[in-house]
Amino acid sequence: MLVGRVGRAHGLDGSFSVASPNAELLIEGMVLEGLGEIVERKGSDHKPLIRVEGIDDRTAAEALSGQELHVDEAFRPPLEEDEYLAEDLVGCRVADGERSLGEVVRLMGMPSCEVLELDNGMLVPMVKDAIRAIDVEAKRIDVDAGFLGAA
Repeated sequence: MLVGRVGRAHGLDGSFSVASPNAELLIEGMVLEGLGEIVERKGSDHKPLIRVEGIDDRTAAEALSGQELHVDEAFRPPLEEDEYLAEDLVGCRVADGERSLGEVVRLMGMPSCEVLELDNGMLVPMVKDAIRAIDVEAKRIDVDAGFLGAA
């Protein structure tokens, strides 16, 4: 499960900032896949600073810049009703009944709500008026094309 990306090195001890963090999982003792255990956590939830076992100097931290940080799926927090992970929605077919409107290529955060971007450039807001149902297992999202202006 993706929990962020390595940002800029911070200080001389191998610490680095984390971009796009899932701060809830960036805690001391958590093991980052392919990297090692987090041995120190500072900063804020919006810009955490971490130090990982075996990354002991600034040069080593700089070499990791941009690398994705992952933890085992077993640590995924439980989702609440009507809550989805972006990676679960990517690849879903979006349709109004039998009429296909496209496939989700990414989830984007906008000021008023999150939006699904489809492979044809169409944007679908993640609001109840637009989305009737989401079936992650079937990789299908049923929408109201009339509400979206695609009727």
